[in-house]
Amino acid sequence: MAAQHFSQPRSKVNDFALKLANVNGTGSSSANNLLMRSIFRMGVPVSGKNLFPSNIQGLPTWYEIRVNKDGHVARARTYDLMVAMNGQTYARDIAEVASGGFTMYDSSWPLDRDLIREDVTYLGVPLAEMCNDEFRGPRERILMKNIACAGALVAMLGIDMEVIAQLLTEQFAGKDRLRESNQRALRLGHDFATSHFDYPLPCRVETMDATRGSILIDGNTAAALGCVYAGATVAAWYPITPSTSLMDAFAKYCAKFRIDPETGRNNYLVLQAEDELAAIGMVLGASWAGARAFTSTSGPGISLMQELLGMGYYAEIPAVIFDVQRVGPSTGMPTRVQQADILACAYASHGDTKHVLLFPANPAECFEMAATAFDLAERFQTPVFVLSDLDIGMNDWVSPALAWDDSYVPDRGRVLDAGELRELEVYHRYEPADSESVAARTLPGVSELGAYFTRGSGHTIEGGYTEYPEEYQAVLDRLARKHTAAAEHTPAPLVDQRANSSLAIVTLGSCELAVQEAIELLADRGITADYMRVRGFPFGAGVRAFLEAHDRIVVVEQNRDAQLRTLFTLETPVPKEKLESVLAYGGYPLSAEDVVDGVTKILGG
Repeated sequence: MAAQHFSQPRSKVNDFALKLANVNGTGSSSANNLLMRSIFRMGVPVSGKNLFPSNIQGLPTWYEIRVNKDGHVARARTYDLMVAMNGQTYARDIAEVASGGFTMYDSSWPLDRDLIREDVTYLGVPLAEMCNDEFRGPRERILMKNIACAGALVAMLGIDMEVIAQLLTEQFAGKDRLRESNQRALRLGHDFATSHFDYPLPCRVETMDATRGSILIDGNTAAALGCVYAGATVAAWYPITPSTSLMDAFAKYCAKFRIDPETGRNNYLVLQAEDELAAIGMVLGASWAGARAFTSTSGPGISLMQELLGMGYYAEIPAVIFDVQRVGPSTGMPTRVQQADILACAYASHGDTKHVLLFPANPAECFEMAATAFDLAERFQTPVFVLSDLDIGMNDWVSPALAWDDSYVPDRGRVLDAGELRELEVYHRYEPADSESVAARTLPGVSELGAYFTRGSGHTIEGGYTEYPEEYQAVLDRLARKHTAAAEHTPAPLVDQRANSSLAIVTLGSCELAVQEAIELLADRGITADYMRVRGFPFGAGVRAFLEAHDRIVVVEQNRDAQLRTLFTLETPVPKEKLESVLAYGGYPLSAEDVVDGVTKILGG
């Protein structure tokens, strides 16, 4: 076969999007990660989004890589290079290729003429044929086909083969046979590409130095490590996508760092409960006894925890809940992303409740906010939610190396010891309260002078049972004041007012990358906007001041019902007429184009 030549569109060095379409269960994940990590090792800003189905095998799966020298690595909507390896989705995949782009496919079988676009260049690589000739077992042939495809991409994208070789050496350390077969498959695809195509493509990678001091890490791993550093020793959970890997990582780190060096005994406890309601019950029990305890879950788990979350709020027991949000309602789409648990967590449980929420935007903040969550939970004696999402939790992100302040001292809140109890005439659990409406608690076993009955039923400020309205209301009103006081201790919003515009764009969580890129794209069109990312609830003075300072506010979030916008209208004085929404809730991570289109439509452009 003669080498294929194609007209060269404009060069897109370190600025392109690549999508790999495959079938779940064929081992494509390893090859995809290899490509993404190699680009990171070459010093180029990159992101990888794994769009996988909720079954084990057989359904379509995609992996999207965005490369951008300026750090704009939110999800793209069109792709400069599509690797079409799944016949079920050929039509959809090829339709997403940008005009002037490329499609690589397995030419062991002919491509239907109906799929041919005149504005797309097709790169046929006979992957199945080559791997059938080179490898023996059927499973090995399937797995190595993906590695051979990666080899062809290494050539076409100009990825450094030495970087790839080093990654394989690290990945298969002590597994010489596996390393050799992967290297052989990689070379198979690489050599075919270099002998049959012009290479590299116009969309290609060149070495930079933009990732120095950074790491690749997912949010669940970072959050788990943050819990270890924050002093968490008890965790209870029921497995659920996409949060299970958080607890897996916590158990792994505890097994390494929470072992008594003298006795060899575990200084931690991880419990798999029978369901999420039992899990939060275990967390509340451990926290009541003085441990730093947490659970990880997702939306369906939050639904099941409602009753005991209300008890934690009313009985004033610390707890930390990591909610790695996914698509709902009901089972929804377990492997797709949304931000649709905001209101469910803010007001979790029946009756009048208000909870503290933290909104990390990336793995580094998952790590940092773990300690913040435990400090707030114990300072204010209440459940605290960390609302991550599937995109943050399960995808690898380029992150600054995690940093920890060794002088950190946990804020355990107001906890009386035996000596302090002896100095009191009498101890009452819920009074006197301090300036933040927090009363001192005691821990079981410290002193009988600090004993009290913990109840979720109506109680007085002394902790006794009551059904008198004025006694019940006194406690509930103090809880409201306590929640308000927490506002000045939640993370401050991140604000960029360089434009000094009357228009503002407000968002939270993983929307940040797409929104920041969109603001630059809008500026190119002459539309200037100030920016705020909310990082905590209740909203502090910084959030209120920003909302008051702008005439028109677009709230960008990933749910159908504008939940952050609703929270603003309920919990701040901002007139609802000032607030408008850009909503994305189909399950894919947000793109800058989604934001630009939404804002332009609102402005009548």
